[in-house]
Amino acid sequence: MSVTELTVIPGLQLRESPILLLLHFHNALRQELGDLRRTAAEALDCRIYGPDLIQELRRRFEFFKLVNKYHSVAEDEVIFRALDVHVKNVVSAYSLEHTSTNDILDSIFHYLDVLEKEDEKHISKPFQELVYFIGTLQTSVCKHMAKEEEQVFPLLTQQFSTQEQASFVWQFMCSVPMLLLEDFFRWMNSFLSSDETENVLQCLKQVVPKDQLLQDVVISCLEVKEKIVTWDFDKYGKESLFLNGRASFRKILEVYKSEGQFGEPMKPEREYLIDETYRCNPLDSVCIWHSAYHKDLLQVLDELYSVRDSNDFSGLFPAVFQLKFFADVIIFYSNALDKLFYSMCIELAEDCPSPSYQRFLDGSQIEGLQLLLYCKTENVVSASNFVENLCDKLKICAAGIRKYLTFVEIEVFPFIVKNCTREMQRWLLYACLEMMPLGLLKCTVTWFSSHLSEDESKSILHSVKQGGVLVNKSLSSLLYEWVRIGYSGKTSIDNFREELRAAFENRCSFLSEQIKTSSAFSYLQTATKGVSSSSSTYDTSYASGINFHVFFPQKLKISSHVSTYPMENNTEHSFRYLESRPVDHIFFFHKALKKDMEHLVSLSANLVDNDVLFTEFHQRFHLLRNLYKMHSEAEDEIAFPALEAKEIIQNSSHSYSIDHKMDVEYLNRISYVLDQISEWYYSVSSKRMLTYRQLCVKLHAMCKCMNKMLSDHVDHEEIELWPLFREHLSLKEQEKIIGRMLGRTRAETLQEMIPWLMAYLTLEEQNALMSLWRKATKNTMFDQWLGEWWEGMKTYDVPKVDQSTMLTQSTADTLEILSKYLPRGELSKSNKGNKTMRRESFNDDKKQKHLCKDQVCSDVDQSKTDISDVTDRTETDENSVLVLSQDELEATIRKVHCDETLEPQMKPIIIQNLIMSRWINTQKKSNQDVDGPDNEQGVMGIYPSYRDSQKLVFGCKHYKRNCKLVASCCNKLYTCRLCHDDAHETDHVMDRKATTMMMCMKCLIVQPIGPTCSTVSCNNLSMARYYCSICKFFDDERQIYHCPYCNLCRVGKGLGLDYFHCMNCNACMSRSLLVHVCREKCLEDNCPICHEYIFTSSNPVKALSCGHVMHSSCFQEYTCSNYTCPICSKSLGDMQVYFGMLDAMLAEEKIPEEYSGKTQDILCNDCEKRGTASFHWLYHKCPRCGSYNTRLI
Repeated sequence: MSVTELTVIPGLQLRESPILLLLHFHNALRQELGDLRRTAAEALDCRIYGPDLIQELRRRFEFFKLVNKYHSVAEDEVIFRALDVHVKNVVSAYSLEHTSTNDILDSIFHYLDVLEKEDEKHISKPFQELVYFIGTLQTSVCKHMAKEEEQVFPLLTQQFSTQEQASFVWQFMCSVPMLLLEDFFRWMNSFLSSDETENVLQCLKQVVPKDQLLQDVVISCLEVKEKIVTWDFDKYGKESLFLNGRASFRKILEVYKSEGQFGEPMKPEREYLIDETYRCNPLDSVCIWHSAYHKDLLQVLDELYSVRDSNDFSGLFPAVFQLKFFADVIIFYSNALDKLFYSMCIELAEDCPSPSYQRFLDGSQIEGLQLLLYCKTENVVSASNFVENLCDKLKICAAGIRKYLTFVEIEVFPFIVKNCTREMQRWLLYACLEMMPLGLLKCTVTWFSSHLSEDESKSILHSVKQGGVLVNKSLSSLLYEWVRIGYSGKTSIDNFREELRAAFENRCSFLSEQIKTSSAFSYLQTATKGVSSSSSTYDTSYASGINFHVFFPQKLKISSHVSTYPMENNTEHSFRYLESRPVDHIFFFHKALKKDMEHLVSLSANLVDNDVLFTEFHQRFHLLRNLYKMHSEAEDEIAFPALEAKEIIQNSSHSYSIDHKMDVEYLNRISYVLDQISEWYYSVSSKRMLTYRQLCVKLHAMCKCMNKMLSDHVDHEEIELWPLFREHLSLKEQEKIIGRMLGRTRAETLQEMIPWLMAYLTLEEQNALMSLWRKATKNTMFDQWLGEWWEGMKTYDVPKVDQSTMLTQSTADTLEILSKYLPRGELSKSNKGNKTMRRESFNDDKKQKHLCKDQVCSDVDQSKTDISDVTDRTETDENSVLVLSQDELEATIRKVHCDETLEPQMKPIIIQNLIMSRWINTQKKSNQDVDGPDNEQGVMGIYPSYRDSQKLVFGCKHYKRNCKLVASCCNKLYTCRLCHDDAHETDHVMDRKATTMMMCMKCLIVQPIGPTCSTVSCNNLSMARYYCSICKFFDDERQIYHCPYCNLCRVGKGLGLDYFHCMNCNACMSRSLLVHVCREKCLEDNCPICHEYIFTSSNPVKALSCGHVMHSSCFQEYTCSNYTCPICSKSLGDMQVYFGMLDAMLAEEKIPEEYSGKTQDILCNDCEKRGTASFHWLYHKCPRCGSYNTRLI
């Protein structure tokens, strides 16, 4: 399903799961964004960029930002917080995504500002950028909502009951200012059908508590009524009171100055104080509220002083909750005074001067207090220091608030009373109250009513009951009831404080993190238990954190969202201060992805004017798409499961797996557009340029969207998952993850990826990455493979121990020691042979040249070297060894073995060199032949060979191919290296990688080796379907791949398809063996049955359950008579059936009486445990595992 496709919510499902009401908001946001993008795109096509359109777009985006902000913060503070209690580590990724939307909106408002200032001649380009960012916003927001609907909402419906879900929705509704809530729901309903509107209405009746007054107030927000008057700000909704600028009240004044509203013309009061008990000025009640507010604020300050002086923190929590309440109230009140009262003063100032204006929130006093109350501190702060800071902040705030309220009472209210009727004043008060959230309004009214005297309460109740022309009658009735209940004392101080604690306890509070050791923490735990039980009734609730995020979006810094790895805005040198870890490989890949995507965006922007760049863009994009797909699959199948295996961090990665799927789908969409451009790029149609330009513009817009999506995904992954990898996975586990990720990457992919990756890294990062790769592939031939094709490998060469030198030196030492074990007759006999060899040897210069050349190595062990570079005396002893017969060789080995004067570690070295002596000698002879006179003669064997002579199919019995190879060791033509090794005239093996020449069997021309024939007559005839330039290998029948870690060609589809390479075993294995017993370099050994070197063997290999390996054919033959591993003696499979047969057989046997009751000590080969078994001459059962695979000890 597309991310922009609307979600269908059946009415029955909505009633059963009220939380799905938020999906209607999702659909409304989708449609609003689609309409905004369509409107802007049509204006761009028609080149209509009038100021009216810009203003309309600004208003709509301001409203969208407000809706999206409240929706996102409600999810973070209410819904996600509740879900995180039941299902850990799911919601943090979505909270991160909420913040990224603000960046795009900032860019949109930036271009709207530019468009308002630019003249019409230069408006086209910024408007184009605006359209691009609108498209990016649409893609980003829709993708985020689609992810929530796939993962989060199913969890919400599973984990919470219908009543609990309703409480979350109600808490959200009670935390949004009432004016906004009305506009939000009416805006949402404008996108609904009549049936959907009815379903939403029924759902809200289920969500709102069973209080008729509350029901009436909420339902009135949804009902579309004919407006008595059209305010100037009604065109954009009442939310304009929360946006930049102030509304015009001219229409309001006209309504309240007209005749007939109350039977007589409405005249403004001329006096500030009215003696009539029930006809006092409505603003008098606000002055009473000022006095109560200031009094209680000072009382809280006194309580904090007492806590500070007594060092008893039991009273700290109630004081902090009251402070949060007072801070929220003054913020909303100040905002109302600014948008309502001061705006009214401006409207009334035409005939008389208005009071000077002071804005309370211009200072940092309330902001500083809020940050102290809500934010976590990064450093541990003691409770006493926290209280001290709180007292200082509150003292400054209290003085500032008192000054501000005094100014309002002396300057603003008298001006309003003098120029406005009571009804107008009453409307201002109601509008001021409607700018508060319903939950906060209830707390405020209840608290204020408890401070009233009898006369004051009667006066206020009378004023509330009167209402007004433009006053919501349902709200008036609800306020009347709340004032009456508050004054009557039905809500005690303890209950009120409990309500405050439930509303203002917040996860961002310093208190819940830093003062847990204090005595007040026990109070918090007790209070928290009380809330969880009472919250199920979901009475009028309020989440203070929602409005804190809305009013101070840039102030709150969530401490958990801090990356432990350097991001782009860090200096490059910050990398060196972090310890390098294997998992850093992922970070380096992410950096290259972002850089390359930015480069693609730059290229796509220039495609319209420079179509020469199309080929480069096409190649780079497909490389990036393939690499991203490979990387995503590796993370989903290897890295993330390893992280999820840790119980403490389960569910942390699923969101990013969904990201991978959606990003790949979007890349495929870009690829489709790219294919369309390709068709027009090579087309000769008259419409070519027009269509080509339109598609290039579309491609650029999609690339910008992809760049934003990819950057956000990578950044969020590094912020959330990066610390988890480094903290919870050991170095060995990280190394295994990177090894498995590399082990599924094809050689062809690595050859593209490595230069691409290095191009975007600094030299320091390149060295770190190479170091990580070398550690992960230390058991493999990866370094050797890199050096054979990549020129850049020379930059990262590091000194290594020369194994060949070690072997030569040890061989020379061994031969020197060995001379005393050889018979003197053999020495003289060998000296005669040495004279013949010396006569055939080269002169001193040629010999020196020969000794400096690389020696030809076989596939069995490339680390073995010639031992000819020794002294003359050692060379004599060497040849003495080489001419020994088999019996004499065995006798010499026995002498070495029995010599007690030799060190134990020297004996196996000498014996190994004795056994390998003949092979070493043949290798030396073949090398001498290559450099000798024969090398200057013509190549022998210039004729074709056939795999099928009747059908004239070129090749040999081993491979089908169209060429022969010139063996560098003997300068002869062979169809393959196996044909060379099997030939009777050769006593050495062919080094496939040393081959440089080949012969085409069609034209019989010897030429440099390559995938095709270079002669004109053959017309680029392919030598085989598969050609490996490293192994010099051709095959025209089977599926072959080159493993960069074996550095050999293997049979199969390739790494990541049907095989993977285990870095520890250094073996290519079937993907069905992902879980196996690892043995380091298990293939670098001989088959225990036929003794062929397994690593380079072309025969299939069988991996045993114990971790050892043997040829599959040898396994079948061996298991006909054995069931234990010939190396470790463990059982080769499940032998329970066989052991059961032995049990039955032994049960029928009778043991002689003299052996009855006797036991024998045994060691089990399967469980490796010692034990005792009943006497038997053959079978002994393990008492622990029941195996008969045992031996006596």
